[in-house]
Amino acid sequence: MQLQHVNIKMFVEGPLGIDPARVIDIFHAWIRDKALDGLLIDVADYRHVPAGPGVMLIGLEGDYNLDNTGDRWGLRYNRKASLDGSNDDRLRQAIQAAAKACLLLEETLANESPLKFCRDEFELCINDRAHAPNTPDTLSVCLPEVETFVAGFLGHKDFTLTHDPAPRSLFRLNIKSAKPFELEKLV
Repeated sequence: MQLQHVNIKMFVEGPLGIDPARVIDIFHAWIRDKALDGLLIDVADYRHVPAGPGVMLIGLEGDYNLDNTGDRWGLRYNRKASLDGSNDDRLRQAIQAAAKACLLLEETLANESPLKFCRDEFELCINDRAHAPNTPDTLSVCLPEVETFVAGFLGHKDFTLTHDPAPRSLFRLNIKSAKPFELEKLV
């Protein structure tokens, strides 16, 4: 199964600690400074949506957002454009993009806020119901490859993967590591 449109959400550790409106200016600066890979186009404000996408940095290949989906803040990277290579390549690209944005946001806000992203938990989602519907079959096909990928970048197998089986949801796995990982090593 080819996994395209990979999403990674790195959760905020503890409370958000900032007004999400602050990220609007930061995302505009990232566009101006070409701070992230890919073509960054615009910023969209969805803070009015309860437990929703928050503030989005729209890109051609992928979007970034300070996301509150599920009433849990985090930084989500959503790969929109198809990517050549293996599933491992696509998973790696998404986690690297998310980690780079998290580190940049922590660095940008270092003097203003205690914003920090978890180093032991994240969410992996496939935003493509045609290729990866949220079914037991998709889970059985994807799980070995995802487990191999996660073990590879964590450097150990001491983690749990939890699947959200809700049929109306995207295919989603929550990954919880027993040992913290370093975002810097993912970039």
